Amino acid sequence: MPDTPELTARWRDSAFLDAAHAWIAARLAEHDRAVVGTIEQPHVTDWSTVMRVPTADGPVWFKANDESMRHEAAVTALVAPRSAGRVPVPLAGDPHAGWLLMADAGPRLRDVVPVERSLRRWHDVLEAYARIQLACEDEVDALLAAGLPDRRLPTLPAAYDALLAQLDDVDPRLPDTGAIADLCERLAASGIRETVQHDDLHDGQVFLGDGVHQVLDWGDACVSHPFFTLAVTLEGVVAWGVDDEEGSEDLEPYLASYLRPYAERYPLTGADLREAAQLAMRLGWVCRAINGALPQDPGQTHTRLRMFLDGRP
Repeated sequence: MPDTPELTARWRDSAFLDAAHAWIAARLAEHDRAVVGTIEQPHVTDWSTVMRVPTADGPVWFKANDESMRHEAAVTALVAPRSAGRVPVPLAGDPHAGWLLMADAGPRLRDVVPVERSLRRWHDVLEAYARIQLACEDEVDALLAAGLPDRRLPTLPAAYDALLAQLDDVDPRLPDTGAIADLCERLAASGIRETVQHDDLHDGQVFLGDGVHQVLDWGDACVSHPFFTLAVTLEGVVAWGVDDEEGSEDLEPYLASYLRPYAERYPLTGADLREAAQLAMRLGWVCRAINGALPQDPGQTHTRLRMFLDGRP
């Protein structure tokens, strides 16, 4: 999606840059580190910007979010200590401004997979990520207080109805709100507790630092049914394989890796877990459409709703 000049201008404004650079220098000083070169700004979108900060001990990364994702700083700080090292603890954060300072996390999975010609690393990522979700089950109130959007099952039907009301050219195949409510009730019957859900877990959000897969970029996260993750991660990424060919990868082994921790925690059969996962993979696209809706990009919302209907864009 092309950036909107009037929205991205805030990130290039001299007042913002001066304030951010001063904050970075002050936070680094608290770690006995200092900026040793030019701070670069390689990433600017409507909703966030990222800066690469050179230090004598290697680069660190600054991120600023707009109001819609300001919660990322607080949520990352809350989730990281409960992640068994799979979400790096920030060097610094300002939850009010939505600013984060993070150590370099190594190469992205997106850059490793083409070299290795394999998606095998996703097995470890998915199992570790499921354990993060389980570890945060008791933190829902804290997550919501930190500003994480509430996309729990009881909220989805009304949010779905409101979303469709904002769209032009609504696909006539889309079900009514009552049908969405029925799907939510069926999924709730599995008894799986709602928790943190990344909602955009793809290969550009997973990093390989010191041999450990770490999950970053929690700006799109929400509180929802945990299995909603499977929509983007399995159908939207893994199913396309190494060469980005639709349906080229068997999802069953990856689903098994994700569900393993849930099989250990919940008294459900493998069949019950898979039934819930298949239902969540459909509803997950409804959550993603609601949670990631941008007024300036309705096409993305329509694509996600087609994924809900067809499992393909």
